[in-house]
Amino acid sequence: MELKRVDLSNLWEILALKVGPEQKEFVASNETSILEAYATTASGFVALPFGIYEDDVPVGFVMFGYGSIGDKEDPPVAKGNYCLWRFMIDEAHQGKGLGKKALALCLTYLKSFPCGKAESCWLSYEPENRRAKALYEKMGFAENGQMCGEELVSVLKL
Repeated sequence: MELKRVDLSNLWEILALKVGPEQKEFVASNETSILEAYATTASGFVALPFGIYEDDVPVGFVMFGYGSIGDKEDPPVAKGNYCLWRFMIDEAHQGKGLGKKALALCLTYLKSFPCGKAESCWLSYEPENRRAKALYEKMGFAENGQMCGEELVSVLKL
């Protein structure tokens, strides 16, 4: 499994990835994420969008952030830390253990500190998204009592 930066060579195959209908309320589309990545970097902040590939086949999408983007909903943990901003596995590739494998790969990447040193990685999810919560807890994330808008914040020490 590998991460490939989203660029002109793979943009359209990443945009073709979708979650199942029951998950659409929990994760933004890859189109929205890539637009947010462009706007974030154009505003001087960090957004790193990647395709997740298994045997050269695109199976998912992840986007990382680093530091606060000055949003009023940024939780305190955002300052100086990495964020797992978006994470999805395409509906055709779910149920194969790829989510856990991809998340482990993402954490290995973040532990290389691509944007600078940090103490933690944080993410957020809607309270109703039990599937995501279970995956994140298996990987060592723990809720810290903070919120990002209406979402629960969970943190992992790097």
